[in-house]
Amino acid sequence: MSDSATPRNTTEISLLGRSYTVSCQPGEEDGLTRAAAYLDLAMQGIQQRGNTISADKVALMAALNISHELINSRDSERALQRDFETRLTALDRQLDAALSQLPADYADQAKARAAERKNASESNN
Repeated sequence: MSDSATPRNTTEISLLGRSYTVSCQPGEEDGLTRAAAYLDLAMQGIQQRGNTISADKVALMAALNISHELINSRDSERALQRDFETRLTALDRQLDAALSQLPADYADQAKARAAERKNASESNN
C-alpha cells in the first residue's frame, strides 16, 4: 500500500455511534471523513430497516450496497465514454466529408488545423 516512512495523520470518525481513530495520508482527512459519513448513513439505514442484526452484518450489507453503487456508476461512466467516442467519430467523418467538398488547397489547410487541434486536445488529456 504505502511506504511506512511516509508521515501519517489521524482523524476521528463515527460509525453507528462508535468513534474510531483512523490514519490516512496527509491531506486525505476530509475525503476520509466524508467517506465515513456516507458509510455511517448507509449503515444506519440498514440497521433501521431490519430486525436487530449485528454491527458486523450491518457493515457487510453497507459494503455490498456501496460496492454495487460504485460498479453501476463505473458502468454508466463507461457507457457515456463509448457514446462520446461514437459521436466524436461521426463528427470526424462529417468533417472529412465536408472538407472533401472544398477546393484542394482549402481542404489541406483545414485538415492541418483540425489535426493540430486534435493533437493539442490529446496532449491535454
